[in-house]
Amino acid sequence: MLAEYLPILIFLAISTGMGVALVVIGGILGPRRPDSEKLSPYECGFEAFEDTRMKFDVRFYLVAILFIIFDLEIAFFIPWAVVLDKLGMFGIAAMTVFVVELVIGFFIVWKRGALEWE
Repeated sequence: MLAEYLPILIFLAISTGMGVALVVIGGILGPRRPDSEKLSPYECGFEAFEDTRMKFDVRFYLVAILFIIFDLEIAFFIPWAVVLDKLGMFGIAAMTVFVVELVIGFFIVWKRGALEWE
């Protein structure tokens, strides 16, 4: 039984060893010269080392959540497109209902102003 799992164990050991070795080598040989540009806030725009109880705009998170919701719904198109020839007209009708619901949800979100930043 060990013979069946031995290649997998060898692969896991080599890949773990390479991953640890690359992280250690990068930490040893990597440059350690942080400048003001590297220490400046990025992505979210908030300072990295300020008070954690500061007030912030919730709309940033609202837009992020809406993006995730619509992005995940769009991901359902891939399996549908793969098996479309087997589904026939039922598949097209089901996806039409799905797309109509998606568009209605998008217009409701847009109409309520959830996508407005200012």
